[in-house]
Amino acid sequence: MTSIQSNKAVFNKSAQEIFDFLADANNHQQLMPATIYNWSSTKDDCAFTIQNMAKLSLTIAERTAPTQIKITPVGPVPFKIDLAWTIEATGTGCTAQLTINADLNPFIKMMAIGPLTTLVNHQAEQLEKIHA
Repeated sequence: MTSIQSNKAVFNKSAQEIFDFLADANNHQQLMPATIYNWSSTKDDCAFTIQNMAKLSLTIAERTAPTQIKITPVGPVPFKIDLAWTIEATGTGCTAQLTINADLNPFIKMMAIGPLTTLVNHQAEQLEKIHA
């Protein structure tokens, strides 16, 4: 299993505020890069198309307030994957970090590690911008 972690996003807001934002799948569109289109979502699920790749549907599988949001795919995927936001309270606010765990064979890993790393860091940066 390959784990890819974003840089930690830092906030002067409570862990509960960041958790509440991430716990609603509707808000995740704001975190996505421009290569995502055909977005649709509810509080629990989202579906979208990744430019030049595939359609993907995700669901918020677990919410552990105010520390973690686990997201898993819905339907068939080319490899096992899950995403988790971890939120930690600090003395002045909190931090949040996105981790992708993916079961990648060596060939897929070689091709996917760069784009997945870019994706997790982009989402963390966008989260910071939204909640600055």
